[in-house]
Amino acid sequence: MSISSIEAGIDKPRSQTRIVVAMSGGVDSSVTAALYAEAGYDVVGITLQLYDDGAAHGRVGACCAGQDIHDARRVAAHLGIAHYVLDYENRFKAEVIEGFADSYLRGETPVPCITCNQTVKFRDLMAAAADLGADALATGHYVRRAMGDAGPEMHRAHDPERDQSYFLFATTAEQLAFLRFPLGDIAKRDVRRHAERLGLAVAEKPDSQDICFVPGGNYAAVIERLRPGAAEAGDIVNRAGEVLGRHEGIIHYTVGQRRGLGIAAPEPLYVVGVDAAKRTVTVGPKAALLCDRVSVATALFLDPGMTPGSEHDVTVRLRSTHPGAPARLMVLEDGRAEIHLNQPEAATARGQAAVCYRENRLLGGGWISATGRSAALEAAA
Repeated sequence: MSISSIEAGIDKPRSQTRIVVAMSGGVDSSVTAALYAEAGYDVVGITLQLYDDGAAHGRVGACCAGQDIHDARRVAAHLGIAHYVLDYENRFKAEVIEGFADSYLRGETPVPCITCNQTVKFRDLMAAAADLGADALATGHYVRRAMGDAGPEMHRAHDPERDQSYFLFATTAEQLAFLRFPLGDIAKRDVRRHAERLGLAVAEKPDSQDICFVPGGNYAAVIERLRPGAAEAGDIVNRAGEVLGRHEGIIHYTVGQRRGLGIAAPEPLYVVGVDAAKRTVTVGPKAALLCDRVSVATALFLDPGMTPGSEHDVTVRLRSTHPGAPARLMVLEDGRAEIHLNQPEAATARGQAAVCYRENRLLGGGWISATGRSAALEAAA
């Protein structure tokens, strides 16, 4: 990418156009700040401290704490831009961590990164950027922002392996008008090359891997700390309700899981359901994971044509690693929607997001509240 192509699309001289950049301390947001600064914009960096600084210090793959805050400061100093650290730890705990724990206790499989983007990283950070006189807020997310007939649209990133649009489905039209995503057309290898060219100390820094507040991916330990007594034992049952074994808490299980069941069976068994009220984990064969009906709650759509009562042919992603499947979307009242999949899909879990696209354009999505089978699929099972 040439420097001249870094364009904020704001009708003001670059030197008078303030771009606030959300700097997490990683290579992506650092390059975002550096490219705008090199292009002549008035750049201000903001880093959020979101959770216990001491617990994250020095841990590879952390985000928004510890070493990452130090790295963001170093990059800002190298670029000669103003930089602020905002303590959003209490907000993050209330908005993201508490909800994450409660979702697992309901037998769901939450996606806290979406909630984080929806709340502290967009809603609250945008307010802070506006207070600083920003003309736009830029992030290092791998998505593309394009102008359409009805205003700004969000599209998948040029590099499908890096695309992060799934995690941004809850972005509103008002937010998208203020946001900029300059890395959406750049491959990751080229981002690192820019970091090297610009002399950024984070050029070789590894990407974050785990959920930032869940070191080592040990979700159960975090939930037990937040909700003492959450790991109540219960029964593992088959689809007929027959008890096959015991478990040490539903927080250890998610739909589609195969390992760690501790049950001998003539065929592989998978978690096909989690009932929080009864504290039961239901297991079954792989075929039992298939569904072709998905109910969605708290749906949010960027496309103004997604009005209640309307129906649309879409491609839907049912989890972050899902490539997408053709489906019919029915928009209902009160933020609800129904999705009829053209072909059955497996391991669709409550609490995940169903995110809809038309080709590469993000239309919106919502949280999966229930799954089911059509009569045809049930008859074939």
